[in-house]
Amino acid sequence: MDKAVCVVMAAPVREVAEEQAEMVTQILYGESMDVLESGKYWSKIKMHFDGYEGWVDSRQIRPVSEQDLATRKVSTITENFQTVIMKQGRTLLSMGSEVEFPTVVSRRSHDLRESIVLTAQELLNIPYLWGGRSFFGVDCSGFVHLVYKINGIKMPRDSYQQAEIGTPLTFLEESRPGDLAFFENKDGRIIHVGIMMENQKIIHASGKVRIDTLDSQGIFNKEINEHSHKLRFVRDVIGS
Repeated sequence: MDKAVCVVMAAPVREVAEEQAEMVTQILYGESMDVLESGKYWSKIKMHFDGYEGWVDSRQIRPVSEQDLATRKVSTITENFQTVIMKQGRTLLSMGSEVEFPTVVSRRSHDLRESIVLTAQELLNIPYLWGGRSFFGVDCSGFVHLVYKINGIKMPRDSYQQAEIGTPLTFLEESRPGDLAFFENKDGRIIHVGIMMENQKIIHASGKVRIDTLDSQGIFNKEINEHSHKLRFVRDVIGS
């Protein structure tokens, strides 16, 4: 099976091979993939990091041999932005991108839970973007996906998939920083996710990356003075 890597800051991965089609996720610079179908303008790909499938512009990826992919050594960018010099000139990359040279890892904390929350807070006020998972825009599950990747944890891409990871908590008061809270619609379908902080605060992407209060009913948004999302459960996805 053919392999490739992304060669732009963040390539839209679309549901079907059309420019106006829904963006279901993004693949970041340097991330690798299987090429399931290849054409002049569109390629169907399966991302190696999370197994997500979709269509990308063929000009935004570069074929690589299986041997080169197996032997390459990459580092994940952990800073908000990093400017790198390439043959084409300087390029600005988002955290989560993968580069083939050493990068300085920002040690936010030796405690994983604290590090996850600190990373999440660095994304405050980034705009909501359906399908986004970069510093340039995120959706709710893309936000979680990116924060956990920066901290060395693989996470499924969509909120309903993330809701199957870890151990459900019996009481909200048992939650710890780094746990994930999930929210449902009127049909009981998981539609939203956020990262727990101290004192039952939650950081999540809704309009933008923001911090709100969580109670047994759901997320309380002080700006509109009402609950914006109905709580389904909280899950411990880290462990001790």
